[in-house]
Amino acid sequence: MTAVHNHIDSKQSLRRDQLITVGDLETFKTDLLTEIAGILKHTGGQTPKRWLKAAEVRKLLGLSPNTLKNLRNNGTLPYTQLGGVFYFDYNDLQKVFEELKTLPNGRK
Repeated sequence: MTAVHNHIDSKQSLRRDQLITVGDLETFKTDLLTEIAGILKHTGGQTPKRWLKAAEVRKLLGLSPNTLKNLRNNGTLPYTQLGGVFYFDYNDLQKVFEELKTLPNGRK
């Protein structure tokens, strides 16, 4: 999440009581999706596994457990549960990022 961190670092330091604008959120979303798409495209020349466990998805995307849970629960990321283990289809992850991709002029 280097691009995201660089974006934050380039501004003044953030405070807990600081308000953010919709534009800030849109910029963050664009930066985050760009970074995630780059990670998914460049897996070191390896063929990615079809089904990824939640821990693998968190590591791949740099997400916290709660963020992944929220994305799963709100329907953003499709998943399959087998027993107590959550699996995510790599192809579904790519489709989600393509659907959420926003062009520079704000169009999808």
